[in-house]
Parts: sequence; structure tokens; C-alpha cells
Amino acid sequence: MNEPEKIDPRELSPLALAFVGDSVLELLVRQRLVEHHRLSAGKLNAEKVKYVSARAQFREEQLLEPLFTEDELAVFKRGRNASKASVAKHASPEEYRASTGFECLLGWLYLNGRLSRVHELFETLWQSFDPNEK
Repeated sequence: MNEPEKIDPRELSPLALAFVGDSVLELLVRQRLVEHHRLSAGKLNAEKVKYVSARAQFREEQLLEPLFTEDELAVFKRGRNASKASVAKHASPEEYRASTGFECLLGWLYLNGRLSRVHELFETLWQSFDPNEK
């Protein structure tokens, strides 16, 4: 069976990049939680949500944005400005758009093979972000 030609990440829509970036962040958070905590699956999930909700991602993006390169900031803004048909129940439109931009950036970095940069941003996030802060 012939594989279709691989699509260049620059050709993907911001929402397709965010689709991947959402999973990237969730996997990194899940990995970190299970590596450092002995919790039931339900409690692990409750902790994970503190990092991957739209509101949390909005705060994480604000924390990390000063570290973004010019290219990363452009990708973030492209994702933030992508039209959305719906908004998360527990987030403002501003928070939801920024979280989509953040996911878009993570997806773009991941699909471009920039895993060291993904991990660098995640480490900064993990060390600096307080999920219990309102």
C-alpha cells in the first residue's frame, strides 16, 4: 500500500497543529505525574486537568511567552487567531484562544522535530507554573 505524501507542517492549519499540540502537552504532563507520584488513575487525571485545561494553558502561555522566539510567537499568534466554532465551558474566549495558540505552537515544534525545544519549554513550565494558583 502506498503512503500518501507527507504534509509539510507549514502547510497545516493552526487547528491541526493545535490538535497535535494538545496531545503533546497532555502526554508530557501524564508522564511527569506518573514518574513522580503514586496516585490512583482518577487522582492522576484530576491532577492532569490542572495543567491541560484551557484556563491553565492560558496561564502557562503567559508564563512562557517572554521565552518565545520570533518564529514561535508568530506560530502562537496564528493559532490564537484561528477561528473557533466553540469555546470551553470553564474558560473565557480570550483564555480559549490563547490556549489554542499554545497548543498550536507545541504541535508545530513537535512536527518540526524540535523536541528539545518542547522539553525546554515544558521544563520551564513545570518548574514555574503553580496549577493551584487562581
